[in-house]
Amino acid sequence: MPSPDEDRRTEAGGEAPAAAPDRDRAATATATAAVAVREVTHRYGRGADAVTALGPLSLDIPAGEFLVLVGPSGSGKSTLLRLIAGFEHATEGDVTVHGGTPEPGRQAGVVFQQPRLFPWHTVGDNIALALRYAGVPRAERPARVDDLLERVGLAGTARRRTWQISGGQQQRVAIARALAGGKDLLLLDEPFAALDALTRERLQEDLRTVSALTGITSVLVTHSVDEAVFLGTRAVVLSAGPGTVALDAPIPLPRTGSDDPDGLRGLPEYAALRAEIGAAVRDAAR
Repeated sequence: MPSPDEDRRTEAGGEAPAAAPDRDRAATATATAAVAVREVTHRYGRGADAVTALGPLSLDIPAGEFLVLVGPSGSGKSTLLRLIAGFEHATEGDVTVHGGTPEPGRQAGVVFQQPRLFPWHTVGDNIALALRYAGVPRAERPARVDDLLERVGLAGTARRRTWQISGGQQQRVAIARALAGGKDLLLLDEPFAALDALTRERLQEDLRTVSALTGITSVLVTHSVDEAVFLGTRAVVLSAGPGTVALDAPIPLPRTGSDDPDGLRGLPEYAALRAEIGAAVRDAAR
């Protein structure tokens, strides 16, 4: 029951005292989040033909987090990623990146399902081009290219043409290029979906190491529950379209940059997280 003082404040036209702290908490969360999604709904088409793909949905992504979006097909995972990247603008609600409106190529590096490399350039030139657009002086680019290639396990490949390396290696180059821009947000839209199982597993291990060592804020879209648990520090399961948050679960596994992948996957906690998130995905698809 409200106190007499609270009744007087409300009757005088003031708001109930709990409302202001709630607003303050929301404002603080938005200010400190690398990415803030506020009451977002997104539709494709207009009028009677409009299809709601996403929302309403609210989400904060703190700096340094590796958030994995997982869910059934049509749940709006890639739509949400495109909104964060600035490729599309929400029909309703707001998406902010470091407090500003997302703009393509400005705040985030993006890795797609296909590498999208320039075949007429060498591996090194593909990365150097991103460094050029980031304002890195020409004299510094070769060393930066070598460092990035070493970081993704491709040391010594700078002079090769992109068609001279495998699909998995091309996707590593795409990740290096996304990191080359110096942005502190990495967006990945099912980057390993087209790869064979062994290559996919190796790239997952590489990406987990890079993430742990750099601390870059990352958002990954995947259909794979195992990939979500292995890579993420947090998993958000989206319901079948229109996508809303069906589960928001932390993934408190060791993350040092030198963790043994097999040992990690053998942990009881790993199995428990797989079961929890897998059950949520199955429920979301119903």
